[in-house]
Amino acid sequence: MEVDWAVIVRRCLDGDSLAWAELVRGQHRRVYSLCYRFTGSSHDSEDLTQEVFLKVYGNLNSFDLSRGSFQTWLTTLTRNLLVDHFRRGRQQRATDSIDAGWEDSSELQMSDRLADTQPSPHQQAAARELERMVQQALTKISPELREAVILRDLQDLDYKEIAQVLRIPEGTVKSRISRGRAELARLLERNKRQVV
Repeated sequence: MEVDWAVIVRRCLDGDSLAWAELVRGQHRRVYSLCYRFTGSSHDSEDLTQEVFLKVYGNLNSFDLSRGSFQTWLTTLTRNLLVDHFRRGRQQRATDSIDAGWEDSSELQMSDRLADTQPSPHQQAAARELERMVQQALTKISPELREAVILRDLQDLDYKEIAQVLRIPEGTVKSRISRGRAELARLLERNKRQVV
């Protein structure tokens, strides 16, 4: 039996603590899995999962079924929190003292601590060139194929959400994405041959 999350949300908003427990129980694995895929750390994932549910609790009244499913809302909220966590962590790593953490040699080898994890100038240039080539190829495909590919591959929307945004059937969305990707691959392959 499929759970009607909109009903559970309504019950939560009405103060039903059993509904909140059901929501957490029903969504915990999904949220934890997203956090784990993002961080690769079970400890961080547990903390972030708790943070997500605190954020859900505080923002539950902003869920609007007319703008998408509860799953989509929860995934978006989780993703936003993970992006914020990543940015905070990156800023914190950039401002940490140079000798912070040197006592705990069991976690990282000296060479790992000293290794530059930033992409090399060559890698950065190659990434920019690839991005430029993809952007240029995107401008050469038809607008209806372009928007479908952008919404799926760059904005990470699912087929149903894209169908809602573009106001077309889901089958048409899948077809446009497939044709758009094929056209992009053809254009990029042609560009690659011209470069080599």
